[in-house]
Amino acid sequence: MAKRKTTAPVEIVESVEKELYENVRAYISAARAKVYAVANAEMVKAYWNVGREIVEKQGGNERSAYGDALVDRLAAKLTAEFGPGYTRVNLFYMRRFYLAFPNVHTLCKQLSWSHYRTLITVENEKARQYYFEEAIKSKWSVRDLQRQIETQFYQRLIANHVDLSSAGKLVKRGKVEARDIVRSPAILEFAGISPAEYKEKDL
Repeated sequence: MAKRKTTAPVEIVESVEKELYENVRAYISAARAKVYAVANAEMVKAYWNVGREIVEKQGGNERSAYGDALVDRLAAKLTAEFGPGYTRVNLFYMRRFYLAFPNVHTLCKQLSWSHYRTLITVENEKARQYYFEEAIKSKWSVRDLQRQIETQFYQRLIANHVDLSSAGKLVKRGKVEARDIVRSPAILEFAGISPAEYKEKDL
């Protein structure tokens, strides 16, 4: 007499499928995070070096008409070869980046190029250093950082004599989605992928 096949209860099947999905999802998310961290760190380091090269070739902090023309020609060549991420405006951002953070060893891998581009807009050195340290400690997203700078968070803390060491807890952080990190236009552009051309299924 042949044995009848038995099927697992629906609850067990659903439990196994859920566990499988969660485990696989965790592997993929962890790998994506590592890829982003490595790509971001290399991009930030490369842009710091670009800024250093420009400052040194221009003869230091003070720019001359020759120095500006030098950047114009460099931008034209780099844009032709590597794309729109190396326009004159962006190269001057890299120059400002180097001048604001002249010691490469003080750079933090946690912060993206977008973080640094936002930070270099802060003229007050003490305020910039505060935002830099707080962005790392409190894991601010770029939007969080922009919001605090635009609302003059540091200046308000100083004016109201608030303890700076614990002030970061007052900020409600926005949630950073993994998909937004992976699709970051800055990372894609640095990797030579045009955000306008890629298809999500290809990624």
